[in-house]
Amino acid sequence: MSSPGSGNRIVQWIEYRLPIFSWLDHTVGSGYPAPKNLNYLWNMGSLAGVALVIQIVTGIVLAMHYVPHGNMAFDSVEHIMRNVNYGWLIRYIHANGASMFFLVVYIHVFRGLYYGSYKYPRELLWWIGLAIMLLMMATAFMGYVLPWGQMSFWAATVITNLFSAIPLIGEPIVTWLWGGFAVDSPTLQRFYSLHYLLPFVIAGVVIVHIWALHTHGSNNPTGIDVKGPQDTLPFHPYYTVKDLFGLGLFLIIFAYWVFYNPNYLGHPDNYIPANPLQTPPHIVPEWYLLPYYAILRAIPDKLGGIVVMGAAIGVLFLIPWLDTSRVRSATFRPIYKQFYWILVADILILGWVGANPPEGYFILIGQLATAYYFLHFIIVMPFVGWFETPRQLPDSIATSVLDKGGGADTAKEGAP
Repeated sequence: MSSPGSGNRIVQWIEYRLPIFSWLDHTVGSGYPAPKNLNYLWNMGSLAGVALVIQIVTGIVLAMHYVPHGNMAFDSVEHIMRNVNYGWLIRYIHANGASMFFLVVYIHVFRGLYYGSYKYPRELLWWIGLAIMLLMMATAFMGYVLPWGQMSFWAATVITNLFSAIPLIGEPIVTWLWGGFAVDSPTLQRFYSLHYLLPFVIAGVVIVHIWALHTHGSNNPTGIDVKGPQDTLPFHPYYTVKDLFGLGLFLIIFAYWVFYNPNYLGHPDNYIPANPLQTPPHIVPEWYLLPYYAILRAIPDKLGGIVVMGAAIGVLFLIPWLDTSRVRSATFRPIYKQFYWILVADILILGWVGANPPEGYFILIGQLATAYYFLHFIIVMPFVGWFETPRQLPDSIATSVLDKGGGADTAKEGAP
């Protein structure tokens, strides 16, 4: 194989002093062999990277016009929408881009759960991915506060107040977060600073995530290991073209929300300036945090709710050891596959409960859905892994491709 840029003297000059082109080739080029049976669910990683870049670029532009002060924040957002050239477009891209970012990351996580991408030797890769998701949640919450509308103000008040339930250190934490003794301008300035910083932290952790991914390579739909060059294809051009096709579909869906339904995923109360003297009838976070909000409210005790909500995320870090099956992919696990879809339905129910007031039958449904969430990981996963009889695995990735009618050409080694 020829070296990158072997026909370009400028590229050769740079490559000799800084081997950036060979690194790119090894990371996302023809020098990176990927399993030949990856489906479109494996597009979600690259789409998440694109979404992160969109958020950083639009966020930098918005930061040029935003004023993080209690008396001016709301008006500065209106100024962006009305007076800045294409400010409305940049803000709608940024606001809806957060939803699209979470959408592809959640699909990415659920794909990992289905195909067992958390199993040996990718446990640390799974942990790094969960760390990225936690950083995204923190960044998104702080961004939700910045418009300084009614929902922003009261969401900040309610969520930060939760820390006061922590014994001994709770009150000092709340005071530090607020920058005083109430949610006000210092709170807004702190959240603005962290909201600007954390996306760059996420970008750094993403690089570590990719590094961990390339150490042992990608998992695949069969969940079996690569056994030779006949099981792989060069990432470029095969998967770069596939990623570009997925990116086109992603941008079409993204454009629909930006141009045709830009405010649907937001809350109308956030177009009302923050008023500390008037509490909204129902305080809700953005849709992508609703399941965790429902888990928080399922426990009547404040401290208990925080502990259970934290455990809902913490249990995900234990999945590599809670799943006792020797088979990675749910494709070959008929019983686990059914419980997997029950879990998906359960999380959707939690999101629905979180979007509604904590009253009536929503309380009971939220408590039952929360109970099953933990039951799935702590009881179902280990017991199904012990007693389930998986289907027969294919001999190799190449065999599985040919069995599905991939054609003789797909059995050739590496690139044509």
